[in-house]
Amino acid sequence: MEEIAFTMKLKPGVEAEYQRRHDEIWPELSTALTEAGIRDYSIYLDRSTGTLFAVQKRTEGHTADALPTLPIMKRWWAYMADLMETNPDNSPVALRLERVFHME
Repeated sequence: MEEIAFTMKLKPGVEAEYQRRHDEIWPELSTALTEAGIRDYSIYLDRSTGTLFAVQKRTEGHTADALPTLPIMKRWWAYMADLMETNPDNSPVALRLERVFHME
C-alpha cells in the first residue's frame, strides 16, 4: 500500500462549508476514488491557517494519477473552487509532502 500526503489551502471563513460539502460527498466521486485504488483518505484542517493536510493510502497498481482526467473530478473541483486556492483548471493547489519519519 502506498501512502501519500499533501497540503491544500482554504480561503478564509469557509471551513464549515468545506466540511459540509465533504460530509455530503457525491457517491459517484466516492466510487471513482475507490475504483482508482484509494482505500483510505483523510483530510485534516489547521483552523489557525486554513491549511488542509491530506493523507491517501493507495493500493498497488492504483490509477489515482488518472483521476484529474475524469469528468466527475473536474466537476468536483469546479464545485469546490470557491472555497480553496486553485490552479487555472480549478484543481486545488496541492503541495506533495515528503515523509521524513514513520513508525509502526
